Amino acid sequence: MASSSEGGLAGLQARLQHAFADQRLLQMALTHRSFSSDHNERLEFLGDSVLNLAVSHLLYRRLSTMPEGDLSRVRANLVKQDTLHQLAVKLALSPLLRLGEGEAKSGGPNRPSILADALEAVIGAVYLDAGYAAAQDLVHRLYEAVEINPRMDAASKDPKTELQEWLQGHKMKLPVYRVAGTLGAAHKQTFEVECEVPELGLSERGIGGSRRAGEQAAAAAMLIRLKSRRA
Repeated sequence: MASSSEGGLAGLQARLQHAFADQRLLQMALTHRSFSSDHNERLEFLGDSVLNLAVSHLLYRRLSTMPEGDLSRVRANLVKQDTLHQLAVKLALSPLLRLGEGEAKSGGPNRPSILADALEAVIGAVYLDAGYAAAQDLVHRLYEAVEINPRMDAASKDPKTELQEWLQGHKMKLPVYRVAGTLGAAHKQTFEVECEVPELGLSERGIGGSRRAGEQAAAAAMLIRLKSRRA
């Protein structure tokens, strides 16, 4: 299913406040793997890193007295799937996504994981099109209307955030995540993700219906292993 018409893309660029010099980057950012082998997952990978850095900078400025661990917790709440999904809905990304027929019929255009991933891919596309400053400005505009609450409940931490804070608390580097494999048809894939803690020589795997879900499952498995070692 291809719905990314020229008019629709022009409207999206107006909402993003960024006119692409290379329109192909925006088109790719909106292309799901079920539609084409030339899809948005590499852009999503890039956009994820750009997003985290831009949000970190935003929090560093706004929450100038908050310690590192608390900044990490707030950031995790701001870059989690639910927040990105809401931002993608406000940008009206759904009707512009290019999805395979099976994915489109099974609710793909409104699936939170697909929309969140597409938003990250758009951020990655802006970075490649115009550099980091343009991508950072986009991220900061996107979060203007998002409440940044320094008292976000620590109990709401997801496994990736909890693992990151555990490692930082023990003066270790952040874990490394990589997709170890995918299973199933393009419109209904599961992702097997490996989480590695190089300094300890440990790795665990998790499976989920999206890359994000797989990462969370792998992080949860790693936490269980780390805590059992300390018991």
